[in-house]
Amino acid sequence: MKEFSIDTLQVRKYASRLEMGKEAARAVAECMANLLRSRDTINMIFAAAPSQNEFLGALIKDTTIDWVRVNAFHMDEYVGLPEEAPQRFGNFLKQRIFDALPFCSVHYLDGNAANLALECTRYETLLKSMPPDVVCMGIGENTHIAFNDPHVADFKDKHLVKVVDLDMACRQQQVNDGCFTGIGQVPTHALTLTVPALLQGTYIFSIVPGEKKANAVYHTLHSPISEHHPSTILRTHPNAILYVDADSAARIS
Repeated sequence: MKEFSIDTLQVRKYASRLEMGKEAARAVAECMANLLRSRDTINMIFAAAPSQNEFLGALIKDTTIDWVRVNAFHMDEYVGLPEEAPQRFGNFLKQRIFDALPFCSVHYLDGNAANLALECTRYETLLKSMPPDVVCMGIGENTHIAFNDPHVADFKDKHLVKVVDLDMACRQQQVNDGCFTGIGQVPTHALTLTVPALLQGTYIFSIVPGEKKANAVYHTLHSPISEHHPSTILRTHPNAILYVDADSAARIS
């Protein structure tokens, strides 16, 4: 493992995607254990994407975590997909972690709510009542965090949850990841936690493997901090760690 920092963002580089996922899970579990020593419960936000598979697979095997004291949220959801669609982020996390462990509570975003504005308000109220202690996220090929694509990202957003339209790069990534067979199947809109909502996390762990993320990792670390590359905001957080593998780190020395 190679470790360095850019601004306040710690970067940990591993030789393989599997090693990266295991080490990120170990660090998250240690962070959770430390928090639970002085707290009855903690609140966590999880990302849903294939990039998180190795991390989630390792995390659910950790037998030291008292999951009954953990409240879980997820950070985004498509608008308009059928309830049973495997591409729905709630279903992704339900299968990989939420149903596998005895959480204290799990709170799902509903992309099929009759009134999306009310759904955003509902989820925002939950987040205000249970502020996030730990955020586990990825970074998109266009440097989005959650579904804050460059054209909708707002570092000073007054909302914690909002409806957004997805840019073409974001939608194409869903095809690149094998979640959809063609871009015409990818929804055009989604609900997302905003940038300020994600940055409320006391600790942020960003897990970003794969060669298709090499440009995003480069911009995260070296481009000016701005909404043009939303993930650059991680360089301002006091307790954020970026996990990369050899492929995603190909453009950084």
